[in-house]
Amino acid sequence: MEATELYANYHRKQLKVHDNNSGACSETTTADDDDGRTHISRLYPEILAIIFGMLEVRDRGRAAQVCHSWKEAAYHRSVWRSCEPKLHLRRANPSLFPSLVRRGIRRVQILSLRRSLRDVTQGLPNIESLDLSGCFNVTDIGIAHALTSDLPTLKRLNLSLCKQITDSSLSRLAQYCRQLQELDLGGCCNVTNAGLLLIAWGLKSLKSLNLRSCWHVSDLGIASLAGLGSDAEGNLALEHLGLQDCQKLTDDALMHVSTGLKHLKSINLSFCLSISDSGLKYLAKMPSLCELNLRSCDNISDVGMAYLAEGGSRITSLDVSFCDRIDDQAVVHVAHGLVHLKQLSLSACHVSDEGLIRVALSLLDLQTLNIGQCSRITDRSIQAVADHLRKLRCIDLYGCTKITTSGLEKIMKLPQLSVLNLGLWHIR
Repeated sequence: MEATELYANYHRKQLKVHDNNSGACSETTTADDDDGRTHISRLYPEILAIIFGMLEVRDRGRAAQVCHSWKEAAYHRSVWRSCEPKLHLRRANPSLFPSLVRRGIRRVQILSLRRSLRDVTQGLPNIESLDLSGCFNVTDIGIAHALTSDLPTLKRLNLSLCKQITDSSLSRLAQYCRQLQELDLGGCCNVTNAGLLLIAWGLKSLKSLNLRSCWHVSDLGIASLAGLGSDAEGNLALEHLGLQDCQKLTDDALMHVSTGLKHLKSINLSFCLSISDSGLKYLAKMPSLCELNLRSCDNISDVGMAYLAEGGSRITSLDVSFCDRIDDQAVVHVAHGLVHLKQLSLSACHVSDEGLIRVALSLLDLQTLNIGQCSRITDRSIQAVADHLRKLRCIDLYGCTKITTSGLEKIMKLPQLSVLNLGLWHIR
């Protein structure tokens, strides 16, 4: 029920009247008291707070306007604990940040920024998560003005697509945001290896780092993150590393990763065109690695898949979509060696019924299977998928034009299937 409905019912039944002087709610005798039911007005503020916390954000504000007691409950910090306001900071609003602080809000996303970023850091001194993604006017000078003292509570910072950011800002982060656990620099194309050295020096608690399309980053910068240089200990607690479209990276970067980042759980190497089969030999030795994205890595072949399979890898998610050299032989290695897989993406690979049947017979824990644009797939392998992959929840068949209505009907009988992507192709 929305707050507006609660408000209407509240007055329609005349269960409360407002004290015009104090804004408080006073009780009147109602029929509800006689039949043993408890009206919402009699609930403890803590219970009201739980109820209000289940409302949409806009309705929480409406509930606060009903009366003083509802306002007190609606402003309880537990009501706003999981809320992340999306703000347009265009002109001064003296009441904004005190209101957020009173509600205990520590996570904000800035959609547009015309005021000083310093207003945010000073107005929310206990901020835990700050999302500035896409704020193109965030500059090094703005970061410098905002970060003049420690922000010990800041755990997550998203600067993706803040394209004016350079290594200078990373120096400030390393100095004043030492408790950061998640940092997104995706699309910050002016970040260099020197910036990664600063991250390796100052952000020891970092667990997630996204460097997507940081084109100046090379193997040397990854060595700094892995603590292999003499100038910094590195970010040895890293669990998630995004290197998508970092064109200067080679297999040496993967050697550094496997040597220093022992706790890494996921790595995204999609569109890293210089990564080859040899680099996968290093990743195969990482016992904690669960997610590997090699999408559009053209130098990956069945040899690399054999390295992963023979290395005893415990990978649960593998994406080799659009890898031109991935064929049935590569899929055979995957099926025999990566038996813990739950997600497998083979879109646009040169895979036929033979390879897919091997997958269906071996990878019985698969929950997601993407084989879109695998134009050689027919009903024969789809039958095997339907017979053996009983845990499958999501399958992408976009562009698999040799699959007929008969094959599709078999897939749709899978007991846990919830997502089926067919695109717009015609089913025969």
